[in-house]
Amino acid sequence: MVEVCAKKFVVIVDESKLVPGLGVSGAMPVEITPFCWQHTMRKIAALPSLAGCRAEPRRDASGALYVTDNHNYIVDLYFEKPIADADRAAKELQDTVGVVEHGLFLGMASVVVIAGAQKIYEKHR
Repeated sequence: MVEVCAKKFVVIVDESKLVPGLGVSGAMPVEITPFCWQHTMRKIAALPSLAGCRAEPRRDASGALYVTDNHNYIVDLYFEKPIADADRAAKELQDTVGVVEHGLFLGMASVVVIAGAQKIYEKHR
């Protein structure tokens, strides 16, 4: 929510956060409503832009479905290859009934400051 209200959104990371493409560095979370959650999870996994992803419901330490502060569930998406078209994937997720939010935060950062082992550099939008 902060980035939506900010005039300029600056992200600061170290080089370990750089990846060859979106989706391959671990789970990408998608928040979904509890109603018909299994159907929603199957619909997400079948989206053309997410072809080849594996969708799994997030679970807590006891094995129960993880529940967010807003009483929704999280589906974690795992990819073998980077997402080919992140804008399309974000749109398809956004248009899927039952999806509350997703982990593709595109076009928000004004600048990314990256701390490397030898230097600090910036990427501007």
